[in-house]
Amino acid sequence: MLSEPFLGDPNFERSAVLICEGNEEGHYGLVLNKPLENTKLSDVVDDVSAKGFQIYVGGPVEQNVLQYVHTLGDVLPGAISIAEDVYLGGDYEKLKLLLDTGQVKPSQIRFFIGYSGWSEGQLDGEMESNSWIVSNVKKIDLFEHEPDKLWRNVLRTMGGKYKAYSNYPIDPRLN
Repeated sequence: MLSEPFLGDPNFERSAVLICEGNEEGHYGLVLNKPLENTKLSDVVDDVSAKGFQIYVGGPVEQNVLQYVHTLGDVLPGAISIAEDVYLGGDYEKLKLLLDTGQVKPSQIRFFIGYSGWSEGQLDGEMESNSWIVSNVKKIDLFEHEPDKLWRNVLRTMGGKYKAYSNYPIDPRLN
């Protein structure tokens, strides 16, 4: 899902969020397009030597927890399918081995600290107030768009009024 163009919450301004789980008790997701500036996986995890893997801020909740979304599927036991060819988590020890031996490329995985969470009914309320735009996630959206262009590019591909939204300035008063 995508934040509407003028959502004032700095945690979600111009955000693309992948909802990983949702039920009557609430929803859990990861912000896909907020890289943690100048921070790589090897900067936050001591037991991985792989270089070049960017860390993203998945949301404002529990920013001491590392999570990952990937395209590795069954290569990573315990991974949960959350969209077509997109998986969440999996065996961390196996992942470390794959990373350290160069068998995983940055284009196959994204690492996140923190997550986004909504309590029972909270996200429904935000949807009713038009704070979010529903979009179907595709692997290309997750792994092939530059993070700073993801929100805008997904809106453009949706066409119609959403294409117009993609061109809205962050602060229309400066227009």
